Amino acid sequence: MQNPDIPLRRSDAWACEDWDLVLGNGPVIATAIHDGHEVRPSLQPWLAISEDDRRREEDPLTGLLTVVGDVRFQAYASRFQVDLNRPRDKSFSTDPADTWGLRIWRDELPDTERERSLGEHDRFYAMVRELIDGLLDRWGTVLLIDIHSYNHRRDGADAEPAPPRGNPDIELGVTTLDPRRWGRVATRFADTLRANPIGGRTPDVRENVRFPTGGYFPEWVYATWGERVCTISPEYKKTFMDEWTAQADIAAIEDMRRSLRKAVDAVRGEFGTCR
Repeated sequence: MQNPDIPLRRSDAWACEDWDLVLGNGPVIATAIHDGHEVRPSLQPWLAISEDDRRREEDPLTGLLTVVGDVRFQAYASRFQVDLNRPRDKSFSTDPADTWGLRIWRDELPDTERERSLGEHDRFYAMVRELIDGLLDRWGTVLLIDIHSYNHRRDGADAEPAPPRGNPDIELGVTTLDPRRWGRVATRFADTLRANPIGGRTPDVRENVRFPTGGYFPEWVYATWGERVCTISPEYKKTFMDEWTAQADIAAIEDMRRSLRKAVDAVRGEFGTCR
């Protein structure tokens, strides 16, 4: 964690080996809460899933896109060690129904390991509460870019991808965005993404298609601060990498990063003006 340019009240919750937090002077937060792949040593013997299968369900490389934020958060821990986008009681699950039918943990997993992961969830939400409180005190309003990715080749490496109709190149999760307050921001943000090609083609950008109910993290943010925080959750279809080999298309990622920065810059002026 780097020292900020602005004074923020910080507790012990901020220091954690499971994430990286960079603090800068501005009203834009960018997070990649599912980017991580690490599993703590004490938990590794209880894994029942292969490393390749686990990585396929994570959001690798999304941390590279957090450079668009003044404040940047990147998870190091795998979402299976602690899922920061789920409520506390579901953030460490041994039920395959919660993990797309995948069995993640062996049956004899100690309760102490589960409690340790729940403690990480507690620290994250305590840290975010202090962070956003401080940013709102300084800037009045905040833009949160909650970055994710999703699979579209679940039927196998040689099978046909999921049809484009229900799988946009970029889904913008805006389930908690107040359209009266931030509707124009969402429209300008989406239009800017559409205007910037990725891999030589115009991206299909739509709202709330794949994940119409959103995630717990943006819901919690809205429940805590309401319209003072505008949350947009870009979900990138994994066309920028091979889901089955984890090979990345560097040029596509550079395009994604460039277009996301332009989208943030296009709406930045709407934030930090209510001090």
